[in-house]
Amino acid sequence: MVFKRRDRRSPVQVVSEFLYPRGGWARAFHYVKHRVRRLPDSPERIARGIGVGVFASFTPFYGLHFLVAALGARLINGNFLASLSGTFFGNPLTYVPIGVISLQSGHFILGTKYKERVSNSLLEKFADAGRDLWRNFLAMFSDRQAHWHGLEVFYDEIFYPYMIGCVAPGLIFGVVCYYLSVPLIRAYQQRRRAKIKAKFEAIRKKAEAEGDAMPQSRLVSPGKPKKGD
Repeated sequence: MVFKRRDRRSPVQVVSEFLYPRGGWARAFHYVKHRVRRLPDSPERIARGIGVGVFASFTPFYGLHFLVAALGARLINGNFLASLSGTFFGNPLTYVPIGVISLQSGHFILGTKYKERVSNSLLEKFADAGRDLWRNFLAMFSDRQAHWHGLEVFYDEIFYPYMIGCVAPGLIFGVVCYYLSVPLIRAYQQRRRAKIKAKFEAIRKKAEAEGDAMPQSRLVSPGKPKKGD
């Protein structure tokens, strides 16, 4: 099939390449950067897409960042593909600091305190919420009783403060990325247009030179002999 990988990756390879791409994070970053720069749109719309994608990476809706970025781009008239690329800001290298900043901001705004160690607490509460979801799903097909304690703790101590606290840092980083992206994208587009224009100008001059040389070659070439000569 078209666009299908010839060599299927195992689940371990999929997870490992998600955590660390085959060419490294630097190569992946440069790839996304060049793709964004080549988008056929105005610098402002592309930058708005990048900004809303960065904001989406601060939200606690893991697995739905593309959807959040797409909806945000629709609302603020940003570039759709640029918004998806902007979610690259959230990756396994930045998820922990983003989570810490958002949680601390949320608990500060709500007037609560988060005393536990973030690294252990986050993993434990995510695991408890996941276990509750799985057990409650199985309870639908058996006589087991549904338990919501893990999900309640996760919502009260993690998700809700995270959702409240992600707004301010997400907006700050999104606006900063917007204002940094506009001049860079505009300069790149102008330089690229200049290169394309120079190539077309060189092609035009070459065609004109070849056109001027053709009549001269016809004058120099001997004519065909007439009948009876």
